[in-house]
Amino acid sequence: MGAGVRLRRSHVSRAGGAPIPRTLQVSEPQCGSGRDVNVQTRSTDLSGEHGLSQKLRFGSCARYQLEDESAHLDEMPLMMSEEGFENDESDYHTLPRARIIQRKRGLEWFVCGGWKFLCTSCCDWLINICQRKRELKARTVWLGYPEKCEEKHPRNSIKNQKYNVFTFIPGVLYEQFKFFLNLYFLVVSCSQFVPALKIGYLYTYWAPLGFVLAVTIMREAIDEFRRFQRDKEVNSQLYSKLTVRGKVQVKSSDIQVGDLIIVEKNQRIPSDMVFLRTSEKAGSCFIRTDQLDGETDWKLKVAVSCTQRLPALGDLFSISAYVYAQKPQLDIHSFEGTFTREDCDPPIHESLSIENTLWASTIVASGTVIGVVIYTGKETRSVMNTSNPKNKVGLLDLELNQLTKALFVALVALSVVMVTLQGFVGPWYRNLFRFLLLFSYIIPIRCKKDEKSNLLGVARTRSPVPSGSSPRLLTLPSSGQVSSLPRPPHLLTQMVLRVNLDMGKAAYGWMIMKDESIPGTVVRTSTIPEGLGRLVYLLTDKTGTLTQNEMVFKRLHLGTVSYGADTMDEIQSHLRNPYSQMQSQASGNATSSTPPRKAQSSAPKVRKSVSSRVHEAVKAIALCHNVTPVYEPRAGVTAEAEYAEADQDFSDGNRTYQAASPDEVALVQWTESVGLTLVSRDLASMQLRTPSGQILTYCILQMFPFTSESKRMGVIIRDESTAEITFYMKGADVAMSSIVQYNDWLEEECGNMAREGLRTLVVAKRALTEEQYQDFESRYSQAKLSIHDRALKVAAVVESLEREMELLCLTGVEDQLQADVRPTLEMLRNAGIKIWMLTGDKLETATCIAKSSHLVSRTQDIHIFRPVTSRGEAHLELNAFRRKHDCALVISGDSLEVCLKYYEHELVELACQCPAVVCCRCSPTQKAHIVKLLQRHAGRRTCAIGDGGNDVSMIQAADCGIGIEGKEGRQASLAADFSITQFKHIGRLLMVHGRSSYKRSAALGQFVMHRGLIISTMQAVFSSVFYFASVPLYQGFLMVGYATLYTMFPVFSLVLDQDVQPEMAMLYPELYKDLTKGRSLSFKTFLIWVLISIYQGGILMYGALLLFESEFVHVVAISFTALILTELLMVALTVRTWHWLMAVAEVLSLGCYVASLAFLNEYFDLAFITTVTFVWKVSAITVVSCLPLYVLKYLKRKLSPPSYSKLTS
Repeated sequence: MGAGVRLRRSHVSRAGGAPIPRTLQVSEPQCGSGRDVNVQTRSTDLSGEHGLSQKLRFGSCARYQLEDESAHLDEMPLMMSEEGFENDESDYHTLPRARIIQRKRGLEWFVCGGWKFLCTSCCDWLINICQRKRELKARTVWLGYPEKCEEKHPRNSIKNQKYNVFTFIPGVLYEQFKFFLNLYFLVVSCSQFVPALKIGYLYTYWAPLGFVLAVTIMREAIDEFRRFQRDKEVNSQLYSKLTVRGKVQVKSSDIQVGDLIIVEKNQRIPSDMVFLRTSEKAGSCFIRTDQLDGETDWKLKVAVSCTQRLPALGDLFSISAYVYAQKPQLDIHSFEGTFTREDCDPPIHESLSIENTLWASTIVASGTVIGVVIYTGKETRSVMNTSNPKNKVGLLDLELNQLTKALFVALVALSVVMVTLQGFVGPWYRNLFRFLLLFSYIIPIRCKKDEKSNLLGVARTRSPVPSGSSPRLLTLPSSGQVSSLPRPPHLLTQMVLRVNLDMGKAAYGWMIMKDESIPGTVVRTSTIPEGLGRLVYLLTDKTGTLTQNEMVFKRLHLGTVSYGADTMDEIQSHLRNPYSQMQSQASGNATSSTPPRKAQSSAPKVRKSVSSRVHEAVKAIALCHNVTPVYEPRAGVTAEAEYAEADQDFSDGNRTYQAASPDEVALVQWTESVGLTLVSRDLASMQLRTPSGQILTYCILQMFPFTSESKRMGVIIRDESTAEITFYMKGADVAMSSIVQYNDWLEEECGNMAREGLRTLVVAKRALTEEQYQDFESRYSQAKLSIHDRALKVAAVVESLEREMELLCLTGVEDQLQADVRPTLEMLRNAGIKIWMLTGDKLETATCIAKSSHLVSRTQDIHIFRPVTSRGEAHLELNAFRRKHDCALVISGDSLEVCLKYYEHELVELACQCPAVVCCRCSPTQKAHIVKLLQRHAGRRTCAIGDGGNDVSMIQAADCGIGIEGKEGRQASLAADFSITQFKHIGRLLMVHGRSSYKRSAALGQFVMHRGLIISTMQAVFSSVFYFASVPLYQGFLMVGYATLYTMFPVFSLVLDQDVQPEMAMLYPELYKDLTKGRSLSFKTFLIWVLISIYQGGILMYGALLLFESEFVHVVAISFTALILTELLMVALTVRTWHWLMAVAEVLSLGCYVASLAFLNEYFDLAFITTVTFVWKVSAITVVSCLPLYVLKYLKRKLSPPSYSKLTS
């Protein structure tokens, strides 16, 4: 290629300017054939979107990286003005700048992170080898013949378990040993397999480690078994399967691709199916998708016409047909496939779309349906949109892990100091390892006899003379008494730390489930109750979580008069008169042969009375909708008559309404309550019953369904009695304000209702003549037959009718909130928790609920993020948003996706500054992605709460997942860490149990570490006095008793401590805010406990050496007894609110120690410990070690009282 490579890109024209040539010059390296140059450029269009162009390969001698203008874009300030943004030559219209950077190689690269990259790459390679995913392919599914499937498909089972039989033990062990504390114990224990380092029996190391692992494995096994039982409950649900021999019952987990499954009304659809047949005469049914996408709108599904027309169910096996389905994918809103029947001439082909599908985890809302299974198990849309459960680790465990690393560094430093002061005599590395074990703490380890006698000989030849005391004879223990050598002074104590914390977690879980104020609460993950005390972000679903998903009609506004819930009886009286007059006119015209005619449109306009305006408004609401009344079969109708046209009971008490939106149902139910009842409807007509009982029949000429783009829906109706044709339309005020005739009240009243949290709809109408309708119908039919731009042409024809429509009324509907949602959200905000609402619902609905629930206060501004599709639009909109201050953000899922693609960090940074954020039209995977973004960028603890299957991914991704058992099923509840029955229970769960669990565990963890540090300090002082010989201070049962029987119960009783009463914590949620700063367990508090341990350990040891008599056992007796008393007093010093069990634990532990003295003659001189001298020496040392701390605590409470002290007083 000569000296270089020249690439020429296609020209890109700038608006109003000449085309910009895209040229890139890259010089070819001259070092022979093994060269490899990776060139990446980005094409830029006018909107700023970028796409990768191409990659050039020249060999493999050196690697280069090309940087283009996108690097400059990423550094571009977001506060650039719009003019500067569009005109700046250095921004989007800059030519690519190729800057070649040679990557670091060699030792520098390895040290700077190359080793981590290599390890990660190796691990990823191994994981890919072990978990190689099967390629997803399109498939041909024969109806009723699963054995004809060409490939093997996954089982149709739901699995929320973290492990299986083979991965349970390795998985649990990995989760345990990835923590430094446990890994250190494992290394110490494994070192005893090396002969040169073996200094004791293996069981003395492996027994405590095995005990902790056994407790952990048992706890995980119990949690896994519970998940298994919950999954088994769902997988064991029975369904009717259609076979050649008839119906058979089959478990959900046994359903296969190709099976014909019958699903009854209100039953969960077990797998993804193509809709073949229904018991509904119209050949369609409604399904509820709230567990899949969070939307409460009932979706209309249409059966395949070829199978719906078959006379009987059994005929499905008499035809030869198959379904061709695309490969499984994430998108729940699209599907492409075909239905083919081969036994006809010619074969029948039908195109399949999303309206012919029944996705798993949705609910059949009307009739009984039959479908052919096309996807099962992990290939279903719901499972593909659900993330795998992760092992969650509590923040307290991570903080303790960091503190343990600090302890280990101090341990190594102290051991090195001891070996240095020894002068590195003999095999110094073995002495170093012994000191590591000695200061690691507590398991008795026997040593070789010659080593023991050598150490004792050193000790005997040089008697210590403590400063400030007269020389005296110190008799060291005999060779029989020194039965052990260095054992790990942290091993058993830190094992006790793990046991205490795990037992504490179990206790907190038990307290939560036994709390009568939050009945029905279940702790499903017992490892993270403390995580409830450190939450900063709460991400909540809307439907079924904040709301009950029950719409109630609240307001009807006619411009001059408004009707509320207390004045509905006036509407009833206004309706009676017109319909009674209509009935009399109808009876009078019955004898006339002249057909009724429409009033002339040229008649002069007169001001309508209130009664006529109310009548027209109510009639419009009763006609303009997509609601279908459904009548339940009468009692006694057998299942065999399922597909027969059974008699139906048309009484009011037997009727339910089905619609694509709960708003629609609320409006029709309201018209029924005021006297105008929808009694029947099909695709061509509907019937209304008047207050006087008359039945009015209307012919449905055209239907224009609601879309998110048009934000309105319409219907053209012909009254059978008068032949009048009327075009009714209703929709959002933003869409209808330009369609209706001029008025001066609509905008103001819409704002008033929105501030009340009501969902508003504007209702309008237009009377059409027969000629006008016939002209519209011809143009509309022609537009629908268009091949190109069909949607635009159809919309243009419909818009020709949407002119100068008569404004009838404005309606206000309220989505009923869950009980006490407003005070609960207020409490959480006062606690410093930022609340984000993630919903799959429409933007207008989400905004209304945010206002009505007071997620957004009435005085707060709301910034609605405009829809963006490109990088340039996202940049401008982010600029506009940055200029706003203290306003809530409302953003749609599509705009969010674009912004995260180009400006992830900037968007998250701006959103985190908002008091509230509402994300609407979010898919399940987007919800989980938002949670992970907050964790990554904000670095704070997150909590997700929801009640539907579409919330499972979000719940599992959050640090704490909370599921609500509600109308949307138990899927979210089963996958969550905590399950509650009502949203308001989250207040007590966090403010009381979360706060208490964290503070108790923090105190418990620090106290257990103090218990190990104090005895390590005493050991260090003792060793330094004896010229740095590694002679153990306490041996045998003393160390085991100290870590367990003598101090464990009082220390563990700290899980019952509380600084304020639960009622006070609920009343003052600001107390929760202090916990988010992490002050209860930090390096500062840890350092304080270290200083306390050093002070008390030094006092206890030096005091015992100063006051001992002639025998070494006196030092042991005095110091150990003072140590036990000090620990019991320190527990009492730490306690803030006494519980009777705490006092019992203190007395019981002291009694156990005193009683055991009679059996410890191997360690104590019984004659000495019964003397008054022993008592006063122990008392003096204990007072000196504890009294100053009591004084300091008293002074601190007086001079700098904690935040809760005023409340407790």
